[in-house]
Amino acid sequence: MFEIAYASSSGSTQSSGGGMTSILMIVVMLAVFYFLLIRPENKRKKQAEEMRSSLKKGDWITTIGGVYGRVVTITDRTVVIETSEDRVRVEFVKSAVGSVGTLDEQAAAAAAPRRSKKAAAEPVAEEVKEETPAVEEAPAAEETAPAEENKTEE
Repeated sequence: MFEIAYASSSGSTQSSGGGMTSILMIVVMLAVFYFLLIRPENKRKKQAEEMRSSLKKGDWITTIGGVYGRVVTITDRTVVIETSEDRVRVEFVKSAVGSVGTLDEQAAAAAAPRRSKKAAAEPVAEEVKEETPAVEEAPAAEETAPAEENKTEE
């Protein structure tokens, strides 16, 4: 009725190297995820925590919501800032502090190009600027004739 066919084992055998390469690829992917995603995020969290713990009275801060003001009081969990000349005071949780420094300092820090550690160790070469003569602009040409209107007759 039913015939069962068996494969012969006298042919070539497969090696177990396929299992090792797949495990190796998983380990490599985990290492890539760690160095590209997890480690930089932990560094940012650590820097933010250090910044928040180093707050002192009189610092200018910007919250993550965009509120800008001067620190008046600091507790273990909260920061009270004064937001205007009207002495409006607002209390925030320390984790709401986004950056420290005046708006000019924050803009300069954001606009500054990031330099690698190697480039920061090397001295910056001074560039020689060549003087270029100022280019004088010619006066704008005035229109001599008014634009003619196209009239169509129907």
